[in-house]
Amino acid sequence: MKRTCYNLIDMETDSVKARVIYNPIAGPWNVQHPVKRVCALLEKRGWSVQLQQTEKPGDAVAMAHDAAQAGYDAVVVAGGDGTVNEAVNGLVGSQTALGVLPVGTGNLWARQVGIPPYLLANPLRIREAADGLTTGTTRWIDVGKVNGRHFLCWAGIGLDAQVTKELEPRPRHTKRLGMLPYIIAAFMIARDFQGVRTRIQLDNSILRGRTLLIVASNIQQYAGQLHIVPQARLDDGLLDVSMFKGLGFSYALRHLLTMLSRRSLRDPRIVYRQARYIEIQTDPSIPVQVDGDPVGTTPVTLQAVPRALRVLVPPTTPPILFTSTQAKT
Repeated sequence: MKRTCYNLIDMETDSVKARVIYNPIAGPWNVQHPVKRVCALLEKRGWSVQLQQTEKPGDAVAMAHDAAQAGYDAVVVAGGDGTVNEAVNGLVGSQTALGVLPVGTGNLWARQVGIPPYLLANPLRIREAADGLTTGTTRWIDVGKVNGRHFLCWAGIGLDAQVTKELEPRPRHTKRLGMLPYIIAAFMIARDFQGVRTRIQLDNSILRGRTLLIVASNIQQYAGQLHIVPQARLDDGLLDVSMFKGLGFSYALRHLLTMLSRRSLRDPRIVYRQARYIEIQTDPSIPVQVDGDPVGTTPVTLQAVPRALRVLVPPTTPPILFTSTQAKT
């Protein structure tokens, strides 16, 4: 049986053994009680659930890895993008599926695959997300890798990574402002951010130029709202690389307007390529982030890891995100 073509468990009828990893400081609100109610709901539907709470950065990596080693069917993350990223790094290469209860601020992965994020104004959304777990299917998808660290959504090199470096980690009261602090910080930093001399190796080809931002993406959306790579697929074995050329603020503003109008692929100052292996060198060095967490500076090496992660997605996930179809065993 090829792991890339079949579901291994039926979330509705099988007895699913799951570990729920809850990050109590993720997102703008304390959702401990809603998470416990979701665990009770899953148990009523036949799941065997163990709830664990993180205490410090890195805990979710160890908890997810231990669950995979112990033969759990699923690890469900109740947290934000950072906690999800940690769980990914604990699950890559295992048979254990990743599920998400999005209670963070950005909830980038959840938005891409159609999982409703938790809102204080609509607390029932977390139950909707749980319904998606029990009625969903499993898929094998690619992940990216940056200098040994895996990512689920994208890696950013340059302007967005500088914004992330300035803002993260954020206290809870600022998270209640949603994406507004990021928008303000992006404009403030972009005023002084200068394009840097860049050399990018994409498999066997080389690109050079002055760049403000490079995005190596595994998903179609960027920053939760912008669709910069609508042709990206989660299981094609490739990273979708966008190189935003320019010298300063006016170029950054132009790129933003281009992304908002979904004309990225028609702008000559935005170079788009697909690749399995990427090397990026810049002068001077610039920051790097993955899934919203700073991870150092250039030079950096990235690669696609084909179908290395099993994920649990709801029935509402757009089929266009995948190249392959899957049948139940």
